[in-house]
Amino acid sequence: MHYVTDKPVEATLPPHCTLLLIVDPISTSCRIAQEASKRGHRIGAIWTNTTDTEERDPARYGCASLRYKFELIEGRDWTATNGKEIAVVESVVNEAARRFKLTIAGCITGSGLPRSSQLADGLAKQMGLSTCTTPTTMIDVRNKFTQQTLLETAGLRSIKQVRGSSLDDEAIANFLDGEKYPVVVKLDQIGIQGGKIKLCHSKQEAIEHFRYLLQVIASSSNRTGAQVICQEFLRGVQVMVDSVSHNSKHKTCMVWRYDKRPANGERHVNFGMIPMESEAHEAALAIPYVRQCLNAMGMKNGPSHAKCIVTIDGPVLIELNFRAHGGDGSWCHLARALTDGYSQVEASVDALLDPAAFELLPDAPLGPFNAHGLQVHLVSHSAGEVTSMPGFQVMKYLPSFVSLSTNVTVGSTVDYTTSLSTSPGVCVLMNKDESKLNKDLGLLRYLEEINALFDYKTKVESLARPTAASYSKQQKRNSRVDDMEKPSLVRIYSNDPKLTRQGMLMKRMTTIDASKEVVVVVDPYSTGCLVVNEIRSRGYQVIACWTLGFSEEMKTHTPGAAGEMKYFAEVDEQEDLADTVKAIYEAAGKLRVVACIAGGEAGVDCADEVSERMNLRTNGTHVANRRDKKIQQELIRDAGMRSVRQAAGSKWDHVVEFLQTEHYPVVLKPTDSAGSDGVKLCHNIEEAKQHFHHLFEVEAVNGGFNTEVLCQEFLRGKEYVVDQVSRDGIHKTMMVWVYDKRPANNSAFVYFGMVPVDPNSMEAKILIPYARGVLDVLGVKNGPSHAEVILTPTGPCLVEMNVRAHGGDGNWRSLARGLTGGYSQVEVTVDSYLDKKQFSITPNLPPTPFRASGQEVILVSYSRGRVIGTPGYDIIRDLQSFVYMETGIKVGSFVERTVDLLTGIGSVILMHEDESVLNADISRVREMELNNDLFEFERSGAMLTNASQRHLSEIIVGDDF
Repeated sequence: MHYVTDKPVEATLPPHCTLLLIVDPISTSCRIAQEASKRGHRIGAIWTNTTDTEERDPARYGCASLRYKFELIEGRDWTATNGKEIAVVESVVNEAARRFKLTIAGCITGSGLPRSSQLADGLAKQMGLSTCTTPTTMIDVRNKFTQQTLLETAGLRSIKQVRGSSLDDEAIANFLDGEKYPVVVKLDQIGIQGGKIKLCHSKQEAIEHFRYLLQVIASSSNRTGAQVICQEFLRGVQVMVDSVSHNSKHKTCMVWRYDKRPANGERHVNFGMIPMESEAHEAALAIPYVRQCLNAMGMKNGPSHAKCIVTIDGPVLIELNFRAHGGDGSWCHLARALTDGYSQVEASVDALLDPAAFELLPDAPLGPFNAHGLQVHLVSHSAGEVTSMPGFQVMKYLPSFVSLSTNVTVGSTVDYTTSLSTSPGVCVLMNKDESKLNKDLGLLRYLEEINALFDYKTKVESLARPTAASYSKQQKRNSRVDDMEKPSLVRIYSNDPKLTRQGMLMKRMTTIDASKEVVVVVDPYSTGCLVVNEIRSRGYQVIACWTLGFSEEMKTHTPGAAGEMKYFAEVDEQEDLADTVKAIYEAAGKLRVVACIAGGEAGVDCADEVSERMNLRTNGTHVANRRDKKIQQELIRDAGMRSVRQAAGSKWDHVVEFLQTEHYPVVLKPTDSAGSDGVKLCHNIEEAKQHFHHLFEVEAVNGGFNTEVLCQEFLRGKEYVVDQVSRDGIHKTMMVWVYDKRPANNSAFVYFGMVPVDPNSMEAKILIPYARGVLDVLGVKNGPSHAEVILTPTGPCLVEMNVRAHGGDGNWRSLARGLTGGYSQVEVTVDSYLDKKQFSITPNLPPTPFRASGQEVILVSYSRGRVIGTPGYDIIRDLQSFVYMETGIKVGSFVERTVDLLTGIGSVILMHEDESVLNADISRVREMELNNDLFEFERSGAMLTNASQRHLSEIIVGDDF
């Protein structure tokens, strides 16, 4: 769809209708054709097979009114054979001109591809027309390597470079050994698919990209003579100089400065092009230099644009293109308004068809400009499938709006902008009042920053907290986290012995007969492994009891702080409870079984049944299905406590009425889940239905399959965790935590950390009694628990009660011990079963104020790429408050932007006696995240040239232009 309003131009037909031939008229050359057509000239389009049908549509470039007098298409109207392409095309063109009684006045290329340029020059020469370059020139001046050689010959500043087809070439080897990095590695020909320019920051990276380009050449059908160029990297201000020539007289139409900045993890993202007055420092240096370059390359007629870097030593040419400035000519409205009504488009037609008008043009744009303006390259800081484009509507009503070029429509997929190809569009702004222009530009950039350009199709948001399992590998979840190959996690500990694993383990003999006693731990994984080690440190033996269906992978889910797990024996749960108890007694032998504890969520039911049957300390089975999240809500509702609106079922019909009437979003999860397993936030009934059926298709994280799905209202408020330990119905609070969740990377719920809450705070005074009341309602009298609670505007509301130790691999243990002065839920869990006296003297609440300041910092990535270095790890390890770090990211890993638990990159425990030190260290970590300094990424390749916006199809132009 196109919205174009152009000022009418009076057309004066020449005495004899003239014909302008354009080979492959795409991008800005369409605007040149349109301008010539408005002046009464006829346009003949010659299409080579380097273009496709879609590219040949003038409307694609904002020229819907353009009509060609004729079009000659390779393969349909002409075919080149035996190297006689130019003669064949000339014959066909002359026949068409005679048929329409037209006089051929010029022939130019409309594309930067070598074949188009060579055909246009050859035809012009054959027909006796003005050629682009000096006819006697026998070398290909469009070749970028040749251009630099010509500059060097002419005594002009050129880029240091070498060219070759093998790494064994002496010149290549010497350059890569001796040149200062980074260096640019690219092909010496354009138009070879996949032959991207890359900025290489090391010799190894340069070698790898050199080899890659050799493979590109080998697989290309257009590879004749192609070689690889290695060049110095120029530092300075990048500018583009648009020129038009007639009989070797060059006139400058505009000088543009590139606005490049870091964004989305890339260091050189193009934010736009800013026009420069001819007297500006960089322009004043670049204009005469570019004209010398044009002369050195024999440029005689037509448009050109030169890309230069203005270094501290002066301007240096990157490349000279013998065609109009690209970008579909979206800049021409701005250029016309800034000057006295002309741009490179109008000047090109003058040079080709009206030399007298060309002579009247100024040598360079006269200053000051008639207005203020710039071309804004839109930068997306989010990604998704577009449902609407509210930001575009806002732009069109800006006082400075001129035009918008974009290919984004409803249904398009927008990605994070890291290059020109991922820019969602180009907007031209202009205003006579510079302050109004800057205000509009500021608003546009603000729309980008808050991701207001587009509305996206809602994603199924995960409410899951990142864990060690999620830090290990960043890939799309097909069934469950633990289907992934188990990686080796990177775990880094503080050098402070008070905070190391050894410092955490305090050997405390509980009874004189401990060595003759054994404790059963059911499904010891994650924090359960730390409980096992605490039991063993007191002299007891431990039997691991694995429940039916518990996965082999989860048996190896061992926190780094636990070390190698050793058990007195291991038994498997049997189909019959009596057989399970028998197996435990047989494994214990002469040892006396003194306790049975759940080591993880999957082991809760079995631990209750076994402990009850063996007459041990127990929560019993009098509350059926205590783990069932639906039943938990029903029980507390019946007790008069705030509960979640919900429905559950094994069939869609069981829940559809609830989902049709409940406000969205809603939460769906298995009724019998481990922590965040399968928990999703669904924004409409279609997503809810999809996730409902998905949960019955995938295996649960602990093994087995889900039998029922719970649908619940989405609670709005901060999320807290209340860790407690109970003995004989006496509940003691170990710690209250609040999750630090914020929007990031276009995701509404990204975990940034877990922060301890002062037990004397108003929030804790509300949460702790509520959580203890829930334990009483559920009949939980013994052992660890952690309640997940949302503090809503109407009071606390249970998300779920987990009758086991707080998970997260117990990474919080050292922090909790530091805050309390020596104990955590792990130690007190063992006390509750094995040391009545110690439990009795444990405080009812954590101390206030805390003995130190600290929190868990969950790392967030704002960039993506293959990791080649982890400099941020060393900085984090050297922080004064550093205690512990766990991450699955190492050299060779691929990091995605953090949006959910599978894209989490790690967790850091920070703690210090001085709160100001802690806050400074947290700020340092967050600063590294924002600046993308945690990791060094493999360079994806910095585009050092301005690619055409041929991917931008829609043109919207303001009514005044």
